[in-house]
Amino acid sequence: MTGPFTGGTRVDVGGVSVSADHYIGGKRVSSPTTFEDRSPLDWSVKLADVARGDDTTAAMAVGAAVDAFPAWAALGAQGRAEVLHRVADLIDAHIEPLAAVECLDMAMLHESLRLRVLARGARNFRAYADLATQYEERVWESNGTANRVMRMPAGPTVVITPWNAPFMLSTWKCAPALAAGNTVILKPAEWSPLSCSLLADLCHAAGMPAGVFNVVQGIGAEVGAALVADPRVRRISFTGSPATARHIGTSAAANVVPFTAELGGKGPFVVFGDADLEAAAQKAAGQYDDSGQVCLAGTRLLVEASVRAEFLRLFDKFADEHVLGDSHDPATTISPMIHPTHLARVAGFVDRARENGDTILRGGRRSELGGDDGLWYEPTLIEPKSNDSEVVQNEVFGPVLTFQTFTDEADAVRLANSTPYGLSAIVYTSSQARAERMGRAIRAGTIWTNCFLVRDLTAPFGGIGISGIGREGGDFALDFYSDLKMFQVKEGTTN
Repeated sequence: MTGPFTGGTRVDVGGVSVSADHYIGGKRVSSPTTFEDRSPLDWSVKLADVARGDDTTAAMAVGAAVDAFPAWAALGAQGRAEVLHRVADLIDAHIEPLAAVECLDMAMLHESLRLRVLARGARNFRAYADLATQYEERVWESNGTANRVMRMPAGPTVVITPWNAPFMLSTWKCAPALAAGNTVILKPAEWSPLSCSLLADLCHAAGMPAGVFNVVQGIGAEVGAALVADPRVRRISFTGSPATARHIGTSAAANVVPFTAELGGKGPFVVFGDADLEAAAQKAAGQYDDSGQVCLAGTRLLVEASVRAEFLRLFDKFADEHVLGDSHDPATTISPMIHPTHLARVAGFVDRARENGDTILRGGRRSELGGDDGLWYEPTLIEPKSNDSEVVQNEVFGPVLTFQTFTDEADAVRLANSTPYGLSAIVYTSSQARAERMGRAIRAGTIWTNCFLVRDLTAPFGGIGISGIGREGGDFALDFYSDLKMFQVKEGTTN
């Protein structure tokens, strides 16, 4: 299938034509070197040799964004919204090819991509386009002056996205940046770059002016480092690890560039004895979805001691329903891990937990599915001997949950707040008063009560502690991608 997917060096991925080149200044640009992109579903399958960007590539992309910025900023919110709505329409019209590529490239469940995840990309473009047009300047009078707060587009923006849900998460960051009037250089993760290349095709087909949206592929320590160090860049948005964020933050500080970072989580999943235990256990077992490669997942199960046995019985019942398999199969609920390196990392956490004396309640081993090259890992539950255990305190980012009990509300809060992370939390209780108390006491950017992953695009999203800095979502994102100007006029000023 081609459709809008044309131009540059193309490869066939699941019947879809995908460019392996960069997209800079409205054109496909190659590099003298490449890197391999393989499918987690079958590691013997090489999907593409992808252009490997370098310092020259980064400078070219930033230059294109700099050149395109004045006209895009001057277009105004309404003019930009018309382009962004066309991008959204094209995303909706091409869900099937996008799903085909991302399923092979990242291994997320095809049905989930097709029915839910990718459509969120279109909603991101529409939501931010509309929010930008609806912005009302704050106006007031004081000290004999008329006052207004204005938003101004900030300038060229570097967006660096992770390998999980790459298309949707790229739109989550790029859409508000573009709506605010900024030009964008997107650097997707090297483990799953292909659906972001398709996003460039869709932006091109929507008539987005050359240089407004650019995609640079390559290794983070190489081209990513060059992008964030360029002094012409005026905003940086990153999702990934705290270690990488520290390097990016150093570059941002050197150039005095505002920087947001979403850096993962170690969310508590708190279950009180008065909760609907069946619903809680079912949702807890659902934290294995996407092989646990979800930053918002509640990976630390904290259960009131009085219902320990009943909760574990129900949890095992629902966890046993999971099916490891091919992500194209609708019966599959557990996909493979993204990469052999990541599989080894996850397995290392479990192996060290076992050596540490933590109790493996279920799983704890690599699946035999796929043979020696298979990247599946069994859904694992570990009861640590101490809250200081590595598997409790550090993000695993795989199908590995921990199980601990608490005695009362104060103990639950203590455990919930006992890691350096603070991205999200989940609380199950039938008491509204307790829900309110826990919501105020737990330190996390988002807290769900008796539900999970219910999102409102206008709500703030971000983390506390090493889960990140800044907030995305709604006007919070548009404010970040803007420079705010205070404009005052002395009362009585006339033409």
